[in-house]
Amino acid sequence: MSTEVLERPELKDADTGPDMFHYVRKEKIAESAVMGTFVIALCGETFPVTKSPKPGSPVCPRCKEIYESMRG
Repeated sequence: MSTEVLERPELKDADTGPDMFHYVRKEKIAESAVMGTFVIALCGETFPVTKSPKPGSPVCPRCKEIYESMRG
């Protein structure tokens, strides 16, 4: 997997716990937001994109760890 396809964290729409944003493939963000299709985050979570992250939003620690290991 290449870091070129990663863009920004997206929200996992969860019923429990605080909202957490996940890293997903850039090209899947708009499709999911418009069509309601599911995306797969780096950590393996699957969900439809429903919100955009704001500065300071919490990021999934596992996604962040995976993303940073791919960049280095």
